[in-house]
Amino acid sequence: MKKNKKEHTITLQEKNDLDQQIRILQKEIDYDTRDFTIELLINKFKRNDFFIPDYQRNFIWNDSHKTLFLESVFLGLPIPFMFFADCDDGKQEIIDGAQRMQTLVEFSENRLKITGLKKITKLNGFYFNDLSDAQQRKFLNKAMRVIVLREDTPSSARQDLFYRINTTGLKASDSEIRRGSYPGKLTSFIEKCAEDSLFKELAPMSIKRENRYERFEFILRFFAYLNSYNEFEHDVKDFLNNYLVQNLNTFNERQFSFEFNRMLRFVKDNFPCGFAKTKTSKSTPRVRFEAISVGVALALRENPNLSINNLDWLETEEFKLYTTSDASNNQGKLKQRIEYVKEQLLKDN
Repeated sequence: MKKNKKEHTITLQEKNDLDQQIRILQKEIDYDTRDFTIELLINKFKRNDFFIPDYQRNFIWNDSHKTLFLESVFLGLPIPFMFFADCDDGKQEIIDGAQRMQTLVEFSENRLKITGLKKITKLNGFYFNDLSDAQQRKFLNKAMRVIVLREDTPSSARQDLFYRINTTGLKASDSEIRRGSYPGKLTSFIEKCAEDSLFKELAPMSIKRENRYERFEFILRFFAYLNSYNEFEHDVKDFLNNYLVQNLNTFNERQFSFEFNRMLRFVKDNFPCGFAKTKTSKSTPRVRFEAISVGVALALRENPNLSINNLDWLETEEFKLYTTSDASNNQGKLKQRIEYVKEQLLKDN
């Protein structure tokens, strides 16, 4: 194929520089492969020899996922490697495999009943103690393959591995990956805000969404759009990742806290349904939260003594159009819904 005239030709020096960079980065990652019996995995986890680090997500498998995994173990099917890392205290950090580990423990402790299996149908209804002694021994003696990173592997490399594992499939949500991949002051601050009792009251959410760090996502979107919505183009994930990284340890915590709390108090005092559509709603749409929270905060920046005469505009077709779910990744709609709320709040003040 003929090269474009403007295309850069890679030089020998650039090739050498690449070779050197790869050699340096490869030195950060050293590992060995170990086979642990299920019995050993369970016992060491219960002794806290294996632990789940803070950057990992919450346990989210439902019973059908758990029993399907256990059926695969009974059938002797290949199980994806788990990833651990040695620590200087002799313990091992679980980088990937926490859900499999906790399922094995739950089953072994007779806290999980097998149901809904399509292949080993006669296993349905069984707890671990219901198995024959021979079948219990065979289960506990099955081996799981584990990749173990060496002790001096940098924490950044471990978190990067967590990020890569969870972006090669549909394992973790963007919020889970983002929270686990970018530890820092802003991440910790957002986690603190996500636990705010008033925020939880105003933005109802299911336990499932909470466990997948949807509240973290809401708060990050609030600060990112409040301060940089004019810079947003079309890729929400990249925009939020970049905002988090760029402000990770340089944001003004005092200012962020002030604006977040002022916005919440204003919504509490003036919006009877909070961020939800009705007083009885059990969920809060992302786009509605974005529109109200950021619109209110922007309006308060212009007029700290803001007051509301009516909220009829919340029921208009225009606002409903701006806050439909299909508008979430649209730059124009994001700007419209945020500024629409801001303008409605400011026009009579």
